Amino acid sequence: MGLDRIRFEGEVDEELLCPVCSDVLEDPLQAPACEHAFCSGCINEWLGRQQTCPVDRQSITTSQLKPVPRILRTLLAKLQIACSNREHGCNAVVKLEMLGPHLEECEHNPKRPIPCEAGCGLVVPKDELKEHNCVRELRVLIQNQSGKIVELQQELAESKFSLTEQKREIQLLKDFMRAMRISNPAMRAIADQMEEDEVARWSASLARARVTRWGGMISTPDAVLQAVIRRSLSESGAPPHIIDQLMDNAHERRWPPGLSTLETRQINRRQYESYVCRRVPGKQAVVVMACDNRHMNDDMLLEPGLVMIFAHGID
Repeated sequence: MGLDRIRFEGEVDEELLCPVCSDVLEDPLQAPACEHAFCSGCINEWLGRQQTCPVDRQSITTSQLKPVPRILRTLLAKLQIACSNREHGCNAVVKLEMLGPHLEECEHNPKRPIPCEAGCGLVVPKDELKEHNCVRELRVLIQNQSGKIVELQQELAESKFSLTEQKREIQLLKDFMRAMRISNPAMRAIADQMEEDEVARWSASLARARVTRWGGMISTPDAVLQAVIRRSLSESGAPPHIIDQLMDNAHERRWPPGLSTLETRQINRRQYESYVCRRVPGKQAVVVMACDNRHMNDDMLLEPGLVMIFAHGID
C-alpha cells in the first residue's frame, strides 16, 4: 500500500521503506516500543490479522501506533517522485510533499474536473468528457433535485404538524393555568410570578442601548412602523402576552404623565438619561421595561414597559 519505488529518482534509503509492502512509506505510523515504521494501510491491515510487530513480533495494537518523527517525515517529503499521470503523458518529477498540489493541477490527470463547453454548466472528470451527455446528465440532476424537494416538503409538512400540536398543547396549558388562577389564589400568585420572571429574562437577553438624540423620538408612529417593530419584538422572543401592551404603549396617547405631552417631555428631558433602555434588535427603537427601571419615578413608567421609536440616534 506504499508508493512504488520505481517512481522515485535515485536511491531511496531503506529506513524510508515499509517492511510489509517494501515500497516507500505512505502516511507512515510507528510502533511504540521498537519504533519500526510502516505504511498506515499496511500496518492496520496486518494488525487486523495479528497483534504483533511485523519485524520483531513485539506485541502491539492499533491504538498504540503513533506518528513517525519529524525528521523521517522531512526525509520523505524531499524525495523526488514521478507524477502519477506519467502513463497519460505527464513527465513531471516533483518533491513528494508537492505531489498532491501537482495532481490537482496536472493537465494530464484523467480525473481533473473540466467544465462542459456544450453549455450545460456541469463540471465532469476529464476522462468522462467524451461520453458526457448534457441532456442525460441534466435530467438526472433534475430528478435528484425533485426528489430532494419532495423530501423537504415532507419534512416541512411534518414540522408544521408538530408545530400545530405544540401550539395546541401550549394553549391547553394556558387555559389550564388561567382556570387555576381564577380558582386558586395561591396558583394565581405563582403564575403571575412566572410571567414576571419570563419578562425579566427576555429583557435581560436584549442588548443595552444608549440614546444619543432624544429629539429624534417618534411619538406617533404609524401602523406600518408599529407592525415592523411588533414583528421584531416577536422574533426577539418577547413573551406573547406583553407584545400587545408594549405596542399600545408605543404611542404618546398611552405614555405616562411625565411623557404625555411635548411640554412635559421637555421638562423631564434630563431624566431620560436615567432610563435603562434595551435595543429592539435591528431597529431604531428601544424598550423601557418597568422591571429594569424601578429607580425611576412612577410618572415616567408604564407596566410592563413602553416602546420608544426613533428616526435616528441609537447606539
